[in-house]
Amino acid sequence: MSQGRESLVGEFPALRGHLLSVAYRLTGSVADAEDAVQEGWLRLRSLPASRREEIRDLRAWATTVVSRIALDRLRSATARRESYVGDWLPEPIVTPLGAPAADDPLDAVVRDDGVRMAAMVVLDTLTPQQRVAFVLHDVFHVPFPEIADILDCTPAAARQHSSRGRRAVAEADPPPRADLAEQRAVLDRFVTALANGDLSAMTELLHPEVTLTGDSDGKGRTARRVMAGADTLVRFFAGLLRHYRPGVLDTARPVLVNGDVGLHLPAEPGGDGYRALDEHVQAVVVRDGRIVALYDVVNPDKLTHIPR
Repeated sequence: MSQGRESLVGEFPALRGHLLSVAYRLTGSVADAEDAVQEGWLRLRSLPASRREEIRDLRAWATTVVSRIALDRLRSATARRESYVGDWLPEPIVTPLGAPAADDPLDAVVRDDGVRMAAMVVLDTLTPQQRVAFVLHDVFHVPFPEIADILDCTPAAARQHSSRGRRAVAEADPPPRADLAEQRAVLDRFVTALANGDLSAMTELLHPEVTLTGDSDGKGRTARRVMAGADTLVRFFAGLLRHYRPGVLDTARPVLVNGDVGLHLPAEPGGDGYRALDEHVQAVVVRDGRIVALYDVVNPDKLTHIPR
């Protein structure tokens, strides 16, 4: 029995969470993911009746269409990175701590470990073809012939792209998501130690090989390059606080960043010899009770979807 236009259009919103998850994993951008899903919906609405009647599985059809659109966005973003100032991080998905909002598709997206910031950063190291093939096959179980059609290659080549992507992800070994209560406890202790200037406590809470990656595109203050080592980061943070008003951390609020506990620091004015504080979203990765990675997003273009 064929599906009419109204039936298909009416069923599409139920797929929004799934499609956002697909598009965000492929692009690393909330804006691009939402645009890809919206464009997929518009393409469905514009199909002539004869084409709509050919759709037997709306989920599969929509996944393919949105993946094609996301691939175009990914290729465009890859080209833009050549002129990007500093390191590039995925656009963070910021949601409130506590019970998820049942009507917000992004809350459903971040429940999956595969979209935690550490995992998304690894995906950014893949080529667009590897990323599409790996994500669609290994995460969403799309058959290789369909992936090959999206990538305009043979099924064998699509399988090879997926294999290379899988190998790169396995070698990177991003930390699994720690229990949220543990994350919150570690972050609270670290912020308290930082606010009090307790260098010893800060050092204890940082893994010896901890890294800090900042993303600003030259539009805000953060680390200009990846910083590594607990001692290096402690000195960096301690020196940084001297440039801002006392109590600047009082306005920081804990949030979920891609499903993990992190911080949102709103912009604060400067004056009296102190710097103005740019808006920050910081994702924290905890392993075995210590912080192993921090991701600091300051580029305002990537902070437009934050609930304030």
